[in-house]
Amino acid sequence: MPRKKNFRISQAARRRAADRRTLDVSPQVPMDRCAPHGTGHRHKVKRWEVSVLTGRQHKLVLPPESHGKKVVFAIGDSHLRSLADGIVRLPEGRLAWGFMSTPGASATELRTEVLHAEVPQDPDLVCVLAPSNDLTAKHTIGRAAADFERYLATVCSRWPKVCVLDFPPRLTVEDSLQELYRQEFHRVAARMAVKYFHIADHFPRQCLNLWSRDGVSRALFLSWFDALVFMSGHLSDDVGMEIFAQLLWTVAYTQTGDRAASPAGVSSIPPSRFTPRWVVKGEVRVRHSPGPEEWTVVGPSGKSSGGCSAVQAGAGWPSPLNPVLFSSEMLEEMEKVFSNQI
Repeated sequence: MPRKKNFRISQAARRRAADRRTLDVSPQVPMDRCAPHGTGHRHKVKRWEVSVLTGRQHKLVLPPESHGKKVVFAIGDSHLRSLADGIVRLPEGRLAWGFMSTPGASATELRTEVLHAEVPQDPDLVCVLAPSNDLTAKHTIGRAAADFERYLATVCSRWPKVCVLDFPPRLTVEDSLQELYRQEFHRVAARMAVKYFHIADHFPRQCLNLWSRDGVSRALFLSWFDALVFMSGHLSDDVGMEIFAQLLWTVAYTQTGDRAASPAGVSSIPPSRFTPRWVVKGEVRVRHSPGPEEWTVVGPSGKSSGGCSAVQAGAGWPSPLNPVLFSSEMLEEMEKVFSNQI
């Protein structure tokens, strides 16, 4: 017996509802649509070998023969990729550099790589880049601090002299959240007596050329997480990484105890936070300082004003006061009246 039209319509509606319920939606990562994008340039990302320990791309660059130079070993995530590939070069000097870069790695994964890293020569300094990938991981700040503490303890157990360099800011993460992570990482380093150097002040967010432009087409062969990291705040090779390299070099140069003059082309940028200082050039007018026999006009708390008592300068007061002017005849009459009262 043929079915009626209403039955067929209801069956079709059920099938459409079932299709909507079983729709496969790929995982979405919330991103700030209002976040600005960098305008700088970044090189095409090279494919590295995948580590069997963490499943992430990994590259270990051992320092060359020192020949009297201090050996510095930098450990971090994808922020060290341009330095490890030699795209951005560090300033010349009395330092020999080695790198261990694991793009997209968290503090726990970096700790795993450090435990199994084969570094035949003990470096004079190990510079740890604070892990920035914990910003986008589903971790609390407390857990991120605990992971960083275990990571830093592992590094300190392998090498004697260690310092921590702050991670560069990202455009797509709130400044307040980044600052909370920086403060927590700094507390961990302070408890372990490891120096922590802040660098965020050297990368103002309004200078978009410090970060690279959107690199979707160049990051298609990466994992979705690495592509997100690539698009969400990597420093540009032409501007941002140049500043980062100078900051890294300055920290290493000071921490290795080498106080020699900076090589040509390197600006002396302090690695820690700083307060701008105004330098005034030209003619500076200096106010005339009264002599012991002169009078000046001051008010309460030493501020200049009028109508105050008469005290001569140098009479033991902290600031000379203004005289009340009388004629010589009036002063003589007042002296006579005062003498008669006595």
